[in-house]
This record gives sequence, structure tokens and C-alpha cells, in this order.
Amino acid sequence: MNIEDIRQVLIIGAGNMGQQIGFQCAVSGYEVAFYDVGEGSLEKAKDRIGKLARTFMASGRLTEESAQASLKRIRISYDAEEAGKNSDFVSESVPEDPALKCRVFAQFNKICPPHAIFTTNTSSLIPSMIAEATGRPDKFAAFHFHDVRITNIVDIMPHPDTSEETTGLIKAFAERIGQVPIMLKKENYGYVFNAMLMELFKSAQTLAANGVATAEEIDRAWMGVMHTFAGPFGIMDSIGLDTAWKVTDYWASKTGDPQALANAAFMKQYVDKGLLGVKSGKGFYSYPEPAFGKPGFIEGKKPL
Repeated sequence: MNIEDIRQVLIIGAGNMGQQIGFQCAVSGYEVAFYDVGEGSLEKAKDRIGKLARTFMASGRLTEESAQASLKRIRISYDAEEAGKNSDFVSESVPEDPALKCRVFAQFNKICPPHAIFTTNTSSLIPSMIAEATGRPDKFAAFHFHDVRITNIVDIMPHPDTSEETTGLIKAFAERIGQVPIMLKKENYGYVFNAMLMELFKSAQTLAANGVATAEEIDRAWMGVMHTFAGPFGIMDSIGLDTAWKVTDYWASKTGDPQALANAAFMKQYVDKGLLGVKSGKGFYSYPEPAFGKPGFIEGKKPL
């Protein structure tokens, strides 16, 4: 198999990151199928992918003609068999639960052609936790995206049984869809950037959970010193507080660390209220015009 053999891409999980990955593939000329267990998720995905296309047009990355052509290359499927039977490349973005990911890959191993490459977009797990369940460990690796609206950096992390051919194909595919691959030499929880980002989130959550400072004050400190467009809580909002909580909760349950458990509890209160960040319109901030994006936020001035 070579890069020219990849024509059909399957996106499993039609959440925020799945939508972005699939749209980027469609923009690059690939036929894309989205599959999710929830019909509601797929219906929401249709609307959000349309908004993503308009975002790309507004920034000058796509013309209206190219955006419409990209959208025509996308199909939504409610049937796993139909979605996966002709896939050459699979990208999975289901919740950060290794048992769930294993079940999903085992299901699609029976559906997808033997040559299909399987990848996981996991933010915090390592591929060897899932590899055996895929039924094709030599054709499996982690292929992790960040927010495609603001960066084209991706991580490629093979596990010990990933073939060199597979790693090379994923790298070539990344470049075909306009991404810059960061190649990991060994498995590492959180890849490179996320490993650093998770430490930032952990520190921010600890400060807030222990009542040292509010989320806004913590973000103001980070943004003011580092001159970034958002602070840790604003970034968590963009990722999705349900995702941020699941990662925090997973490691808290694994380690039993009291502070990690407190951090997970702090995050869960937002999730329980449906405050998931950008995707729900409210998290630590209200969207589409969050306070941290308005003039005077760092200085502590309230917008008029």
C-alpha cells in the first residue's frame, strides 16, 4: 500500500475534533465518511461542519467554491457497515476511555478492508493500550490533531509493533492534508505538546480547586505573562470540559492521588451542569464572545 491508495477516510466519532479532522481531509480532496453511535451527534456535526467551512472562508483559506466542493465530499452515515466497508484510512475520536476505544476498533476491524490503516486521535492514552484490540496492530498508531483552525501541527506516535510502512504512510498522509507531523521515537503519554499542556491544566485546576484564585484570575496571570490569546481555562473550554474532565478523572482514578481526585471533582461540577465550553455555549466563559477575548480582560476591566 502507498499514499496514492488512500482515497476513502472514515472518521469514527463526530465530536469537535472528529469534525475538524474530517473536514481537513475533505478540503484536501479525500472522500470522508462520518460515523457516530448517536444520531443527534451526527445531526449536530452537519451544522458544525458547515460553520467550520464558513470559518475557513472568512479567514481566506477557502473560496466559496472550494468550500462547497469539500462539503460534497463528506457523507454522514448511521450504519457502521456502510461507513467502514470501503475505508482506506480510519481516524478515531471517541471519548478517552481505553475500553470503549478497544470495542470500537474491534468492531471496525471486522468491517474495514484488511489494508486499511487505523489511527487514534487520543489526547492522553498511548496506542499500545489499544493495539491488540484493533486486530491489526502493525497497521495502527496514534495520529493526534490539535485545533485545525489555528494550527497544522499533528503528532504521530507508533507503538512497538507499528510497522515502518504504516508510520511512513501516516506521515505522508499528514503532509497530503497540509499538516506538519511531529514524529515521536517512543510512546509518551500526552505526546509532546499535550504532555506540557496537561501539566499546565493540572496546575490551573489545582489552584482553582483549592480556592487559591478564580479561573479568570488564573487565566489573566497566564495571558499577561505569556502573551497568549487564552489562558488554561479558556483553552479547556475550547477542547471541551467533558473531555478535559475525562482525562483528569481517568488519571485520578488510576493514581488515587487526593489532589487529582479533587481536580476531577472540580471539573465534574461543570460537566454535570452541561457547561462544556465552546460546544455548549458556556463553560468557564460564555460564547461566542468570551470575556478573555475582550479588551481590558488582562487588566481586570469589565467590558461595557
